[in-house]
Amino acid sequence: MNLVNFRFETGADGVALLTWDSPDRSMNVITFEVMDELEKVIDEVASNPQIKGCVIASGKPAFSGGADLSMLQKSAVEYAKAVREQGEEAAMKQFFEGARRLSLLYRKLETNGKPFAIAIHGACLGGAFELALACHYRVLSDSDKTKVGLPEIKVGLFPGAGGTQRIARLMQTGDALQLLFKGEQLKASKAKAAGLVHELAPEGEIVERARAWIVNGGKGKAPWDVEGFKPPSGRVFSPGGMMVWPAANAIYRRETFDNYPAAKAILHSVFEGLQLPFDLGLRVEARWFAHILRSKQAAAMIRSLFLSKNELEKGAHRPKEIPPAKFAKIGVLGAGFMGAGVAYVSALAGIEVVLIDRDQESADKGKAVIDKLISGQVSRGRATAAEREALLARITATPDYEKLAGADLIVEAVFEERGVKAEVTKKAQAVVGPDVIFASNTSTLPISSLAETSLRPENFVGIHFFSPVEKMLLVEVIRGKKTNDRAVATALDFVRVLKKTPIVVNDSRGFYANRCVLNFVREGQIMLTEGVPPAMIETAARMAGMPVGPLSLNDEIALDLAWKIHLATKKDLGEAAVDPTQERVLHFMVEQEGRLGRKNGKGFYDYPATGKKSLWPGLAALADKKLDPDAIDVEELEQRFLVVQAVEAARVLFEGVVTDPREADVGSILGFGFAPFTGGTLSYIDGLGTAAFVAICDALTQKYGERFAAPVELREMAKTGESFYGKYGAQAKAA
Repeated sequence: MNLVNFRFETGADGVALLTWDSPDRSMNVITFEVMDELEKVIDEVASNPQIKGCVIASGKPAFSGGADLSMLQKSAVEYAKAVREQGEEAAMKQFFEGARRLSLLYRKLETNGKPFAIAIHGACLGGAFELALACHYRVLSDSDKTKVGLPEIKVGLFPGAGGTQRIARLMQTGDALQLLFKGEQLKASKAKAAGLVHELAPEGEIVERARAWIVNGGKGKAPWDVEGFKPPSGRVFSPGGMMVWPAANAIYRRETFDNYPAAKAILHSVFEGLQLPFDLGLRVEARWFAHILRSKQAAAMIRSLFLSKNELEKGAHRPKEIPPAKFAKIGVLGAGFMGAGVAYVSALAGIEVVLIDRDQESADKGKAVIDKLISGQVSRGRATAAEREALLARITATPDYEKLAGADLIVEAVFEERGVKAEVTKKAQAVVGPDVIFASNTSTLPISSLAETSLRPENFVGIHFFSPVEKMLLVEVIRGKKTNDRAVATALDFVRVLKKTPIVVNDSRGFYANRCVLNFVREGQIMLTEGVPPAMIETAARMAGMPVGPLSLNDEIALDLAWKIHLATKKDLGEAAVDPTQERVLHFMVEQEGRLGRKNGKGFYDYPATGKKSLWPGLAALADKKLDPDAIDVEELEQRFLVVQAVEAARVLFEGVVTDPREADVGSILGFGFAPFTGGTLSYIDGLGTAAFVAICDALTQKYGERFAAPVELREMAKTGESFYGKYGAQAKAA
């Protein structure tokens, strides 16, 4: 056999070893070529009487990340082309057969008559784990690096190579649905406890354990192919089944509001597949997979959350001529919540951190926050006590600026007050000098003005982390008017070391993410004054696809911070730059009622010491009139929430703050949770069509005001039917 992606050899015991090791790739992925070669191997194993069975292993540090999603994206594009050339029926038949090819291949392996075992170390995800599920015996290394799972739902897809059928026949139905809906990755011990794998072993023994199973008489037959097999939860239409399915449907609607077709397809595939013989169940799954693969939600999510995200993480906008920066030691100025978060993720990445605050007590409080974070990881089994001690040892909490000597980067994370930022900048640069890159974690203040207080403004850059730092994946790297390429490259290299996703934005008040999300928050506040019930505001936002409602989000941000930002904007830019309705709401909440948000236990919500939060009844005082909830157009509320953010994203692009649609889309999803099923703010506009979006803007502007007004440039695009990815995509790729 002529194999490029695999090595195939047969031992004296008659057991073949297939090692997956695709050349010129850091990780194995499933491609058409990989499928072709795997089929050759299956045929060879099945037909060669000298071969008793086959062990599959990986030649990479991780097993495989699954299918090449760009391959799936291309197949959807080819379908559209085939419709034009061959007609819909012929194109659909061709597309369906293509969509189920991997599923049929795995079934061929499963039913070839000889045993296949698989030895897994490192990540084994998506289509690669579906390959494992099709093998007759699964051995995992007991390493912390080994994880298995089916995360397709996170990019708008679902497991289409037998995953829904095999998982639902290995686990209790409720557990199987939860695993498929969440797309979570399981550590080896959890996978074993769930019954998804057969054996755990040290990394160096996994291949031999798999081989031994075959030598000792392992059978090449899956449980569901044995006569009399019964799924763990029994029949769908049984007392047990009726305990699962009505609840599963309710949970699906509560969590997705019907915005994610892939989640619904999982329900269909498992519900229908469990009522059928296994091969028909696979056919049902394949039909749903083909349907989802052609959905606009999957196309948008694959583009933004996989392709674009990966391109940005690899440095799509990093200045190419600048050599990579190294980070042995950094300084973090400010040991508050944000500063402690930055110090934590930096130490987690192996960097020595000097955490500075005004006195030892304040610095120690910041380190205590870090201790709490890492201790939480230890208690959940995600870190060891030794790792906790090592991480804390990498952090020096002190008020002594002299300890910053030798730092490779300084990150300023004090609160949003120009005087304080200028003071700490001066103190730090007196020690490290002007050549060390200095980064500010400001969330709204323009970088160019902050840079004027530094010794060398060209070495001053913005690195805007989102809260909580340890959880949020997005980081905005802000280029000031004088910021040079070295500063930008250093910031991007730092973000990459932290394993976060960067977007590069040009300087502007609020930058990109805050400009959009603060519009979302403001819209909720305006709705309050209109008389929309607070609970309806929060629910409509979630129905639109936002992770939380605007009132809840504002409580998390802190109302007094929103008030300070509002006042600072008014002071710097004048009355016209702020919304008087929002001012009335924030003044009432902060100045009059002393409600600051979650941090003082009272904001738009009340936060009791025990029990769940609840909306504050006093919000009724903000309503100018009382509306009949049944007369309110909920779809319009949803539309307002998305449009007010998307139109701001368009303005930001036209102003040159963001220059790449990929960054606008990825930034909007990772930074503030903009309806992921749309693909992001600009994909949302492209999905509707620019002409249709402008028409919606015009209707909302007429009814609610200029904040919905479509920019002139967007109107020009609407006239010609131009899209953001059509207009800006080529130059983004060139960058």
